[in-house]
Amino acid sequence: MNQFLIADDHPLFREALKGALQTQFEGLEVFESENFETTLSVLSSQEELDLLLLDLHMPGSGDLYGLIRIREDYPSLPIVVISGSEDLAIISKVMGYGAMGFIPKASSSQDIARAIEHVLEGDSWLPASIKDKVSGLEIEDKEVAQQVASLTPQQYKVLRYLHEGLLNKQIAFELHISEATVKAHITAIFRKLGVYNRTQAVLIASKLQLEPVEAMS
Repeated sequence: MNQFLIADDHPLFREALKGALQTQFEGLEVFESENFETTLSVLSSQEELDLLLLDLHMPGSGDLYGLIRIREDYPSLPIVVISGSEDLAIISKVMGYGAMGFIPKASSSQDIARAIEHVLEGDSWLPASIKDKVSGLEIEDKEVAQQVASLTPQQYKVLRYLHEGLLNKQIAFELHISEATVKAHITAIFRKLGVYNRTQAVLIASKLQLEPVEAMS
């Protein structure tokens, strides 16, 4: 019996996907999570999971950070990103950062099942319409992913605020912490990313194609 985890913040989509999967996979057990924190909790408590279906824009995941962290912590877990976006640059990074498949949310239940079957057999999967268009990830980007994986969720929030151009006192206000704590986070971020100033940190953040920080709340 297979066990899947659907990590997506839209309950109606989770329910529809769960129903479609249970129709396609006999005896399937499906777990659900609505944000990054609960996703990590399910992953830690359910050690026999066969597959993670991950939405990049789930609250707390910080776009690519969630994928990077989960891949680092669970290197053998097959991850399929399921998203409404079909941006080729993002898909390239998703596959390069460790996903075994990318499924557009508009896909039919049959196509989703076919993709999952490929992944469960150890193969990667992309829709035929974009497979030849997705380029490989640069070695430098893979190194960045390894560095970013070492950041805590709070440190990643600070990095994203740096990317937005906020000052230390503004970051402290947004995160409800002291400026001294912000400075400590920034020092740790610089050390983990191997950089020496904000400009270099922002350049790394840009490589992850970050969106506004509200998605991390």
